[in-house]
Amino acid sequence: MRLLNTIALLPLLALLTASPLCAEVTFGSSGGEGEPFRRQAWRVPAPDTDLAAHALLFRPPGPGPFRLAVIAHASTQNALRRAQMPQPEYRPLAAYLVARGFAVLVPERPGHGATGGRYVEDQGGCDEADYVRSGRATADAISLALGFLRKQDFIRKDAAIVIGHSAGGWGALALANADPNVISAITVFAPGRGGHANDEPNRICAPHALLAAAAEFGKAARIPVTWIVAANDSYFAPAFSQKLADAFRGSGGNADLRFLPAVGGEGHWMIETEAGVKAAGSALERTLNPPKPVATKKP
Repeated sequence: MRLLNTIALLPLLALLTASPLCAEVTFGSSGGEGEPFRRQAWRVPAPDTDLAAHALLFRPPGPGPFRLAVIAHASTQNALRRAQMPQPEYRPLAAYLVARGFAVLVPERPGHGATGGRYVEDQGGCDEADYVRSGRATADAISLALGFLRKQDFIRKDAAIVIGHSAGGWGALALANADPNVISAITVFAPGRGGHANDEPNRICAPHALLAAAAEFGKAARIPVTWIVAANDSYFAPAFSQKLADAFRGSGGNADLRFLPAVGGEGHWMIETEAGVKAAGSALERTLNPPKPVATKKP
């Protein structure tokens, strides 16, 4: 019966994930501003040039220019769950950032929800997962959305920040090699891929490959990273997250790892809640105002 139900869903899944045919691709705002925080639907570029990725933009009052914050959402290898995913908002986090003067973009990446299209960040099978490729594909999607918003006259050209969650955080780690004059800091909440393998808590697909990929991202990293994990995260538990951060730092990456107390029933989703944003407040402040390099006197 389960097989028959899956087969019956295949045509719907194909429709949801297909790229639009013979449609003109346009980018920019796609409706008026609303509440809260001047909430507005946007369309932004995606790695698939025939696709416009859906996004939400939140802004403070006034004309700007504002610093930009891009929030990169979590993902799943389950195609049906991706197709049914609602537009990510991260509203408590967006409210926190808008209150501090940021314009906040939350883009939906290809292969998810209403954006549809090809899932370009697919990591592959569990045993042979390619975490470097998937992370870089996510980073490309984040970079394209960020680059488009930087062209808007209400956005500052410098000092943008990227905040990534889970697979979105993994992509943000891969983006740590970007220009520090464009992206000043990155914060990642429980970054990784392959967690909850076969829907089992505290089981990760090919953990050795994930550690090797973290080390690979650290080699070229130029942007400081604040790495946040809750005590009750069952996707990338504190002990394993410590190993990931050590691998990233061991090859040259700059990461400040912060462990927080348990938040809610499952700490992996803390950043989607007001309680989680409050718990992460001091760590987030480091991202908003990263320490400036100490000038050294010439002999």
